[in-house]
Amino acid sequence: MKTSSIVLVLIFSIISVTVFAQKTEKDLFKKRYIKGVMVKVTDWQLKNPKHDFRDWTNGAFYAGAFAAWKTTKSKDIYKAMMDKGNEYNWVPYKRWYHADDIAICQTYIDLYRKEKRREMIRPTMDTLALFMERPYPVKGIEVIKWWWCDALFMAPPVLVKLGITAGNEEYLDKNDEYFRECYDLLYNKEECLFARDLNYVIKNDGKDRWEANGKRIFWSRGNGWVMGGLVRILEELPADYRKRSFYEDLFKEMAAKLISVQQRDGLWRASLLDPESYPGGEVSGSGFFCYALAWGINNKLLDKATYLPAVEKCWIALNRCVNDEGRVGWVQPVGADPRKNFDANSWEVYGTGAFLLAGSEVIKLKR
Repeated sequence: MKTSSIVLVLIFSIISVTVFAQKTEKDLFKKRYIKGVMVKVTDWQLKNPKHDFRDWTNGAFYAGAFAAWKTTKSKDIYKAMMDKGNEYNWVPYKRWYHADDIAICQTYIDLYRKEKRREMIRPTMDTLALFMERPYPVKGIEVIKWWWCDALFMAPPVLVKLGITAGNEEYLDKNDEYFRECYDLLYNKEECLFARDLNYVIKNDGKDRWEANGKRIFWSRGNGWVMGGLVRILEELPADYRKRSFYEDLFKEMAAKLISVQQRDGLWRASLLDPESYPGGEVSGSGFFCYALAWGINNKLLDKATYLPAVEKCWIALNRCVNDEGRVGWVQPVGADPRKNFDANSWEVYGTGAFLLAGSEVIKLKR
């Protein structure tokens, strides 16, 4: 039985490689192909759910699903999003104070803009009112709202989207206050990357906070969250918003660093500064980087001649990580650092979301 299973896996792998090989690299940039693979990937993920719908992991997936709908106009994708929102009454997850638990509200707001049903954003508004009025609930200590870099994808787009939707600049200013607190705590101005949290910033002589090559730990997905969050903020902020330049400058600074640590196969490694210790490319971080860099080119924040080759290499590599069913592999599991093992069979919903977001911008590129 075991031998038969191995044979089946090998046959499936050969078939997947053959299917991909039938597509030339030029084909991967055709609109018809991109729309097709986005529908296939979304469909596979919808049929293979994981986690509570309102969990932060699905916050990333459904951000990608909405981007897939905007790109393809698939009625099935739109219905799936609406059905889930209605099933959960458009309520965020459990914790009003935690950035992770409002990530799904990005999709709530996007859908509200289409449907104009007040009940779709009322729970989000109520949750954010608590979030802005009350300190982080830690016994005897008041800490900053967003103390880990992943939070910069989860919460800022919600505040900014709601501010634009409601015509209330207070949400924009609160986002700026909380974002800058995180920036001041975690951004390394020499490396132009974000540490995961304070544990990776303070001097720690223990080997667990340093990579094998002696470099600090800056993980791919954590910085992917930040770049994805910056895109979603900049998409919303008005051109004349007085604090917009901070986000544009940070985006461009990080983008320049990222293309310098992209690997030859087009992907980034789980640990950005110690790629030798992580031979396999990591798809969720790489997907977010592809999304952000392509968006930067499309919106003329990044020089096309400099950044387009990086985006093209990454999109080609990302598609090699999608199997014939539409499952996105090579995704690092949930964790606070890059050290968990993963392979072609490792998948997570946020990896799917990152792939879909990347596709939504790659399709707009003028090559």
